[in-house]
Amino acid sequence: MNDTQKRYKWCVLGDWNGFFGLMFDNLTVLSFLAGILIFVFKYPADIIYTRMFPGTAFGVLFGDLIYTWMAFRLAKKTGNTKVTAMPLGLDTPSTIGIALVVLGPAFIGLKAEGIPERDAAMMTWYIGMATMMFMGVIKFIFSFLGRWVQKIVPQAGLLGSLAGIGLGLIGMTPLIDIFGMPLVGLIALGMIFYTLVAGIKLPFKIPGVFASVAVGTALYYLLGPSGIVGGTYAGPPPVELHFGLPLPTLDFIKGLGPALKYLPIAIPFGILTVVGGINVTESARVAGDDYNTRDILLTEAVATLIAGICGGVAQSTPYIGQPAYKHMGSRAGYTLLTGIFIGLGGIFGYVSFIVELIPRAVLAPILIFVAFDIIAQSFQTCPARHAPAVAFAFFPTIARLLAIKLGNPDAVLPETFNKLMTVPGKSLPEMLIIVALGNGFIVTSMLWGAFLAELIDRRLRASAAYLVALAVLAFFGIIHSAMPDGVMYLPWNLVGLARQIPYQFATAYLVLAAFFFAMSWTKESKEPVTGMGH
Repeated sequence: MNDTQKRYKWCVLGDWNGFFGLMFDNLTVLSFLAGILIFVFKYPADIIYTRMFPGTAFGVLFGDLIYTWMAFRLAKKTGNTKVTAMPLGLDTPSTIGIALVVLGPAFIGLKAEGIPERDAAMMTWYIGMATMMFMGVIKFIFSFLGRWVQKIVPQAGLLGSLAGIGLGLIGMTPLIDIFGMPLVGLIALGMIFYTLVAGIKLPFKIPGVFASVAVGTALYYLLGPSGIVGGTYAGPPPVELHFGLPLPTLDFIKGLGPALKYLPIAIPFGILTVVGGINVTESARVAGDDYNTRDILLTEAVATLIAGICGGVAQSTPYIGQPAYKHMGSRAGYTLLTGIFIGLGGIFGYVSFIVELIPRAVLAPILIFVAFDIIAQSFQTCPARHAPAVAFAFFPTIARLLAIKLGNPDAVLPETFNKLMTVPGKSLPEMLIIVALGNGFIVTSMLWGAFLAELIDRRLRASAAYLVALAVLAFFGIIHSAMPDGVMYLPWNLVGLARQIPYQFATAYLVLAAFFFAMSWTKESKEPVTGMGH
């Protein structure tokens, strides 16, 4: 070890602040992954804890170890004794999104086909692994093309689709948990607001996330038996460790076929983490730590592939906020500690015990903050004139949330949905429209935000091109699928009202594209950009 390395202060007091923040972020994502599957879709808990968690956590361990090594390498190269490692953890939007629109619906659909519950649960796990492998391959490819995607697709499309997920899936679901147990949840939320949103420090430099979780959990167990915290007091869980080794397996091959229909979800989630990784690396560079962008992206891609082949169902990503960890005084110790804690916790089962021990109402505020951060960033980063495009990109995710909460046909018998599609009327049934708008919601959001941003910038032909893309994708069910499970199709094979969706939607997009293209020749369309018609 040379003198430069000896001078690198890789583990200091600030690393404990960073560790609690990054560690609880990962625990929160795991908690909601398990909670959604267990309580919403009645998925067997033991498969989550002994098969999904170990591989998922192992991906975090691998990624954080590589990022820790990168910090040492950068410190040696630059002589900077205060290099802060890039934080890596489970990607919140895609983890919750995949639980709600891939794993849960797949499990319900398989059971509806008459497959025994246990076999359906295992096949769902295979589908989750296969989806992870798809995302890992996509991330690996786009780690070389990320800047090209970032250059051609307006930020309103990329960030607006992510912000819609923040609003509809990351923010709304935890908010229900908070007010389901208001005394505990709202106190924990208030402490997150106090420390992370308002930026007010707690006495003795106590980490805000740690304090929020500690106080909320203490309130739950102290006051829960009295009934005044709200909700149902379940008491402390039994001390049971769910041991599981993240061994490589080819079981994901069994899920490749069924997972193909989820590609419209897997592809955008993979691309969004690549683009997010580029943005995060740039923010680290501005803060003084100039990491190689390609290395950062390839690491998260490989971590996702390793997790998937070992049974994981949630992809990893470099977290937004490396400068925030730097401001806490963190160096490389916090990523090393987090990786080891989460990775070993997935193997020896104490992570699943902690997930059961801490009430979701206490962890939910952390996701609310993540949602705030994603939504705020989308508006702050994009040009102000693109704000309507960002907002327009929210709606497909809201449609997907409505389909889930109000009776997504994935969760009911297929014949119920078939009856719905034969109801006579002058317009298509509302539920059919909601389902169609929600299917392929990430791709839809990206393209909606992109075409409106281009229109605002008076790039009418580019806007028309995005509308043509929307028409083609809608025609084959890649977006706006009329089928309850969101599957792609040849539209002429559909029957009933479902057949009208691809033809009517595609025609509407094409007519609007033709209108914009025609108007691109007018002198009015070439007037200076003013934004929102003012």
